Amino acid sequence: MAVVPHLMTLADLTAPQISRIIAHSHVLKKVSSPWLAPQGFNKKPRLRMPSQSLFNKSIALIFSKRSTRTRLSAETASALLGGRALFLGREDIQLGVNESPRDTARVIGGMCQGIFARVGDHEEIEELAKYSPVPVLNALSSLWHPTQILADLLTLHEHAHLFDPSAEVPQLTDKLKLVDLPNLRPLTIAYVGDPANVLNDMLVTFPRLGHKMRIASPPAYQCAPPVWERVKELGCDKDIWWGSDPREAVHGADVVITDTWISMGQETEKAQRLKDFQGYQITEALCREGGANPDWKFMHCLPRKANEVDDEVFYGPRSLVFPEADNRKWTIMAAFDLLFGKWNIKGEIKAAA
Repeated sequence: MAVVPHLMTLADLTAPQISRIIAHSHVLKKVSSPWLAPQGFNKKPRLRMPSQSLFNKSIALIFSKRSTRTRLSAETASALLGGRALFLGREDIQLGVNESPRDTARVIGGMCQGIFARVGDHEEIEELAKYSPVPVLNALSSLWHPTQILADLLTLHEHAHLFDPSAEVPQLTDKLKLVDLPNLRPLTIAYVGDPANVLNDMLVTFPRLGHKMRIASPPAYQCAPPVWERVKELGCDKDIWWGSDPREAVHGADVVITDTWISMGQETEKAQRLKDFQGYQITEALCREGGANPDWKFMHCLPRKANEVDDEVFYGPRSLVFPEADNRKWTIMAAFDLLFGKWNIKGEIKAAA
């Protein structure tokens, strides 16, 4: 019997495998978008069905934490792939109350064809994967957030023309011409804030795709040892600068990224964290003083709080946060298609859709 594939972090994939998922996301987005437009908007559409690899299949969404973008993406992507997503919140099932992760994984895996799990400690999703008879995809854990970084990458590729005027602008013609995903020149990506799960998957991904990272965090907030071990194992550390001064971090940056300073479950630490991260708010002044690229762009995985980035940046022309949020749907759709539908997350894509 085939080995059940799982995806816990992008560190588990090679750079070409990550690029394949991004390219597949782009194709699925272009194929699917005309179906979602109001009837009559496409005068002479040449519609193609997106992959129906989840036809008659059910995907379990085990979410022990709140979610907006990840849940919406999973449910709508499943429908486009011909399947159904079943939301299982902490109040809906016996997991962690009367049933172990091992038993839960076996029962759900006996009725569903994939498990998309948003958990607390990373050990929880590892245990689910260990005993599940179907693929498990990490929707977020204490250590990793792979689907967010896939969306970040798709967004950067789609906006490659903002960093390189010679790059082609992706577009959908009346003839459904599927233009190739634009190449993305090597970027300097600055991350200012809390080094948590979102940054962790950036650390093992961006350098392998040719980008350099510059990171600023307070001295007491450093990379988790198991994550840094993976970073060094993959040779990513040579393209990562890490300090405590946000202005140094944004020097020469093409993209500036931050994340929440207070993640779910850290509410009791709010006062201390707000004190520790004083001076880390992303503003035009900070990036100008630090010497960021004059045309720098801003990204945030959301939800955002004003102390992390001011309104001028967040809602201004530099911001890519909402295209980034939209792309959660298409990259999760690609991951569902390849992992749950085809058990082929590490293989070659043999068809466009």
